[in-house]
Amino acid sequence: MTVPSSSADRAVPDHVSDSALSLFCAVALKKALEEHVLPAFMRATGTTVDVLFEPTGLLLERIEAGARPGIFVGTAGSLEASAVTDIFDLPSCKPVAKSGIGVAVPPEAPRPDIGSVDGLIGALSTARSVAYSRNGPSGIYFARLIRDLGIADQVNSRSTMVDQGPTAYALIDGRADIAIHQLSELMLVPEAAVIGPLPHPVQHYTEFSATISRTALNDALASALFGFLSGPLAARAYRASGLQSP
Repeated sequence: MTVPSSSADRAVPDHVSDSALSLFCAVALKKALEEHVLPAFMRATGTTVDVLFEPTGLLLERIEAGARPGIFVGTAGSLEASAVTDIFDLPSCKPVAKSGIGVAVPPEAPRPDIGSVDGLIGALSTARSVAYSRNGPSGIYFARLIRDLGIADQVNSRSTMVDQGPTAYALIDGRADIAIHQLSELMLVPEAAVIGPLPHPVQHYTEFSATISRTALNDALASALFGFLSGPLAARAYRASGLQSP
């Protein structure tokens, strides 16, 4: 299984093979796939999978530049809105998981009360620096949320913007004392203390879907992997890594 090591999450390979058994996958599903789903598939089939984990937008850029993965897992609707729809079998598209947005703090740090919207506002307003994604779906939503809550100027004046990778790394290296990201991506940094999801009234979910390429449709192993990604073992792995059923 060709995956970036845990110590180099932000360093990704330049190329994943164009075989039918290659997978481009959004980072939100990385923990579930690396720790459970792909090892189980390899044990069941004796076959390795070339896999690249990156934000959906970057994966689509690679495909537009000529990469040809057998299976693509990204934010729902992203493939249909891209310029590479002819490469994939769009009728095969199926939802596999969804992720809510969570909050994390440094290890051993006091855990603010974020159980209510007022509590969240207080935590964000008093934080030394809040880390959130510049371009990912969680960051795009969070930027809109703090604007709607009337604290955008206050938070952004000392925010830590993260271009790629889990925002929780900014907690570990001291750049921030609160990190906002998909719950499953916060859990990729075990040293960080995930204190919970955003309060229900302001929670936002991102759904992820899997699609198989036209060239992989008739490949038995690729079809098996495609089915594996939405099977019962995968569903359990998604729940264990902070994701929910779609």
